[in-house]
Amino acid sequence: MSRFLGIDLGTTYFKAGVYDAAGNLCGLGRASVPKNAVGGRCELKVEEFWKSIRQAVSDALAQAGIPAGAIDGISYSSQANSFLLLDGAGEPLTPLVLWPDGRAGGGCETLEKLAARPDFLQKTGLGIVPNGEFMLAKLDWFKKMQPQTWSRTASVMTISDYLVYALTGYKAGDQSTAAMTALLDVRQGCWWNEALDIFCLKSQMLSEPLPTGMLVGKVASRGAAMAGLKVGTPLYLGSLDHYAVAIGAGITSGSRISESTGTVLACVGYREGYHPRAGVITARGMDAGHYFQLAFDGNGATAVEWYQKNYAPEMTIAQLEEAAKKIPAGCDGLAALPRSDKYPGLDGFRNVRPEHTPGHFMRAIFESTASTLLELVDRLDPEKKVTEMVPSGGGARNPLWLQIKADMLGRRYLPQPTGELATKGAALICKNQNDKI
Repeated sequence: MSRFLGIDLGTTYFKAGVYDAAGNLCGLGRASVPKNAVGGRCELKVEEFWKSIRQAVSDALAQAGIPAGAIDGISYSSQANSFLLLDGAGEPLTPLVLWPDGRAGGGCETLEKLAARPDFLQKTGLGIVPNGEFMLAKLDWFKKMQPQTWSRTASVMTISDYLVYALTGYKAGDQSTAAMTALLDVRQGCWWNEALDIFCLKSQMLSEPLPTGMLVGKVASRGAAMAGLKVGTPLYLGSLDHYAVAIGAGITSGSRISESTGTVLACVGYREGYHPRAGVITARGMDAGHYFQLAFDGNGATAVEWYQKNYAPEMTIAQLEEAAKKIPAGCDGLAALPRSDKYPGLDGFRNVRPEHTPGHFMRAIFESTASTLLELVDRLDPEKKVTEMVPSGGGARNPLWLQIKADMLGRRYLPQPTGELATKGAALICKNQNDKI
């Protein structure tokens, strides 16, 4: 029986899932990402990257009860705008600089000028304003603050580009992750030369952007040793994590949207034709002429843990969820502002009264997130053709939260048997492409 391995390069955890040809989860491994977050920076040492990959893969294989040689294909789900610099020999010059890294501050003037071009949206599909979390802003920082490192830089690779390169020796990456750099001409599927010129980059410094699902090569001996894989295992190009979740959720038509309620609240739709617009990120899909569309917001699940830790430490999150079930819609007048955890004290809530219990505050957070979710869905589905939602992330395990979302959105929710849709989506990329061979 065929087995496929999906690797999720998450910000907090790396996960590896082994799936059979029917999409059933056979084994799951997860390893924490030991980030070095000091002074506004957020980095991951290359050796720690491989240690976490090996642990996740090893645990997944052990749980599935199979050796690495039983895997028929590998793919991945990637973070956006996490990268490292390499020298002419392909050796890392820096740790992995992860997307939350704040060394660039709010952004950079060159990136702002690029985003102000009248053709920026049409070329890149980015309906958002790039900020200091973007790779380009940090490349500008390296040029100015570490010119000696930059002078030795021969390659700039995203975290998934590096995985592909290290495993196979091929300098290639998927177009959906590349689309988040603001350097890709999304419709043409190639690097945007004018943007490269603005940042004094050469296309040879970047990995070749290729379609999701393409067989890029086979795992070589060095890559096999670093990741605990079998030499010769086929590796297929994966996708940005939100799109991998959508693939795992079966979002292949315009009637469904996937939503992930985690650190970030994100929604993904899939439609025919290239229709970039403000507030939406557009990237090439799995099928010719089809595109993923992504909308996201910071009003995710972070406030849940923040409230429990600071205002109800004697209760578990599960107990808070049970308490919230007893609270009526509208929370007896209590309302949570988006990202209520970012305000001093309880200033992120309105109409606070002494009789409001922890259950009221928890339900108010759930309702706030559902309201933001409705805004995101309206961006992706202005014609209101979508009838079904597929949830993932931590919020997918909370029946009350799902019901609040379903009621507010007026759409049916389809809970999934596994919440690990990113690893499942990556595995399905392998399976689908393997079926075509």
